[in-house]
Amino acid sequence: MSDPKRVVIIGGVAGGMSAATRLRRLDPTASITVLERSGNVSFANCGLPYFVGGLIEEEEDLILQTPQQLFERFRLDVHVNSEVVGIDPSAHQVEVRSTIDGEVTTIAYDALILSMGAAPVRPPIPGYERAATLRTVEDAALLAAAAGRGANAVVIGAGFIGLEVTENLIEQGLSVTLVEAAPQVLPPLDPEMAITLVDELERHGVRVEVGVGVIEITEDEVVLADGRRLRADLVVGAIGVRPDVRLAEAAGLAIGPKGGIAIDEVNLTSDPSIYAVGDATEKVDAVSQASSLIALANIANRQGRRVADHIAGLVTRTPPSLGTAIVKVFDVVAASVGWSEKRLAETDRSYQAIHSHPFDHATYYPGATRMSAKLIYDTDDLGILGAQIVGQNGVDKRIDVIATAMAAGIKADELADLELAYAPPFSSAKDPVNMLGYMAENISSGSCEVVTANEVDGLVADGWKLVDVRTPGEVALGTIDGAVNIPVDELREHLAEFGEDPIMVFCAVGQRGHTAAALLSELGKKVRNLDGGYVTWTAWQRASSLSSH
Repeated sequence: MSDPKRVVIIGGVAGGMSAATRLRRLDPTASITVLERSGNVSFANCGLPYFVGGLIEEEEDLILQTPQQLFERFRLDVHVNSEVVGIDPSAHQVEVRSTIDGEVTTIAYDALILSMGAAPVRPPIPGYERAATLRTVEDAALLAAAAGRGANAVVIGAGFIGLEVTENLIEQGLSVTLVEAAPQVLPPLDPEMAITLVDELERHGVRVEVGVGVIEITEDEVVLADGRRLRADLVVGAIGVRPDVRLAEAAGLAIGPKGGIAIDEVNLTSDPSIYAVGDATEKVDAVSQASSLIALANIANRQGRRVADHIAGLVTRTPPSLGTAIVKVFDVVAASVGWSEKRLAETDRSYQAIHSHPFDHATYYPGATRMSAKLIYDTDDLGILGAQIVGQNGVDKRIDVIATAMAAGIKADELADLELAYAPPFSSAKDPVNMLGYMAENISSGSCEVVTANEVDGLVADGWKLVDVRTPGEVALGTIDGAVNIPVDELREHLAEFGEDPIMVFCAVGQRGHTAAALLSELGKKVRNLDGGYVTWTAWQRASSLSSH
């Protein structure tokens, strides 16, 4: 009988523990050792901001499994406070140093799995060492304690973690300023979609500063690049993360073009005995098919499972990554999948972006709230390239439907054909996802031509007549400069006023504008409808104004 296979896993949490527990289920005899440099090997890292905010009250609630529990259930040999300081691929050994007493030992392996994750970006800004980061339970405990001692906080970075930390510091009663060097919050979204988050942040008392960097952190202030100084009892750095590849590089493993560990279709590195999973690795991007860095827990979990399958001799698969993500900012939820329009605009790919503003469920049923949805698809084959949704309710299920459609190769217009669950408390007979499909179908078939918010001024300068087809009451609350108000129900009576000029029509969200455009087109007029209507145009204007400050 052969000796048990020796598998060593560097790093726990999502990828490492998924690999360890899956492998134990597949191989009851394998020797499985997990080495974790922090004090906890299995914890809810995505729950850390909510511990800082007090929503998760006890530190123990973040701990999913202890080393003792993992031994009792899975016979895993788990070592916390154990940092791997070197890998010897030729000898199939790792060198481990205790972070408690400094003792160094070596452990042999037949298969090694790297799950080191990503490290917070710490830029060379004077005083940045004062900025707290949030990656471990220990980090969360320190930050929660610091929040209880301060009155003013500055959060640097308005990505997913920065937004969650900001919300939770507000919940702790601090005065918070959120600083982002990019011209918008939540940079993975397009500006007109992210502007709603700025409104929500400011509604809860957050001071938002975008388009400005930090040049220094002093004992009690954060100094901005424009010279302004922000009072800061507490500073949190949430600029982003980069793959932790130090061990991999020292071991001579190949590093990919994006700076992550290069892996093949079964997660093997350039060494045939070493696998890598999680945030430290490069993944295949589903839109570009190129190498990319996507740091998400569900991908790490999936990779860990697939590595265990491969070690156990099973056939595995590694689909490309969509980068599906979601965040809650007080009462607003923002989600995205695939690529943004601004990212696509930097390529030579032909695409169409459409906006809608549906309600999350039937408006006659109490409590309906409006969401903003954006779908981006390839104009050549109608393949879905990305989507973004922002709203209060129902955002998660709509982005998940679109992510599933992307994974299945469903085209943009085919979203109209999806049979989705409907009852008045949950949706409308035409679900918001179906509506995006109908819109894509109308545009791709040529039955409706649209104009985007940033094209309006140029077309007006070229002689297009701008017509607001909303009611006078709506127009009184605001309209686009130069627009003529003719309600959609009165268009027929005003045909003579249009002459031969091409026409741009718009309403609140695009639906009445579509009706108006169809009518005018049938009557021989050259007409285009403003995509997403006045709501999208206003969001685009506000986002443009914010980014120019």
